[in-house]
Amino acid sequence: MARILSLREAVAELVHDGDTVALEGFTHLIPVAAGHEIIRQHRKDLTLIRMTPDIVYDQMIGAGCARKLVFSWGGNPGVGSLHRFRDAIQNSWPVPLEIEEHSHAGMANRYAAGASGLPFAVLRGYTGTDLPDQTDTIKPIECPFTGERLTAVPAVNPDVGIIHAQRADKTGNVQMWGITGVQKETVLASKRSLVTVEEIVEELTPVPGAVVLPQWVVTAVAEVPRGAHPSYAQGYYERDNEYYQEWDPIGRDRERFEQWLTTEVRGAERSAR
Repeated sequence: MARILSLREAVAELVHDGDTVALEGFTHLIPVAAGHEIIRQHRKDLTLIRMTPDIVYDQMIGAGCARKLVFSWGGNPGVGSLHRFRDAIQNSWPVPLEIEEHSHAGMANRYAAGASGLPFAVLRGYTGTDLPDQTDTIKPIECPFTGERLTAVPAVNPDVGIIHAQRADKTGNVQMWGITGVQKETVLASKRSLVTVEEIVEELTPVPGAVVLPQWVVTAVAEVPRGAHPSYAQGYYERDNEYYQEWDPIGRDRERFEQWLTTEVRGAERSAR
């Protein structure tokens, strides 16, 4: 059953050094506040998983939290590259970073397999690409019925899955809507899960197309208003495009990044505390 905790309490209890951690959210509902709390608590040696790592993973990599990144695309959406990510790959700063690259379809199927309790997923998506030559977790497999050559990828089962949603009730049932990506699969595939929400309400009112995660599949819920900023939360606030643009020169320069880290993250006291 889900427990209602502060963000600080939830991260302290659920995220440990050396864990495999997935922070998922596609375009909106990205759990940025949770990523910053992981930085504040100085977690390290993490294997970070995300279909589309953007600036929050750039920040976590630059802060030295990660030893490995499992992903399918990385960038500052609408702006350009992730420069802390690039620095870690090219110069091992602040620590060396191993990467494991997949396609979007491969990552989505890995989450679905993990959520379904299956050891692997099968798809056609890698045919004609050179990713199987670069990534050890992409293997050819023959269909036992047709003989067709397909590709297998292992299930994703993070130690901790973290997502952001619009709201939860006081017993920990979670409700989200809009572009929901693989958030549901992330929670179901993970050993432990944290959902940060814009607000905790007495009762969840119906929303067309909403996904509801029942309390018994969620480990902890933390109320963190604007916890997805600078991404957006449909029905609550819009995407902060200027933030993404302003991140580019900060991420390019180690000194500016470390100053930003000190003043904006490690020195920041959030209401979630």
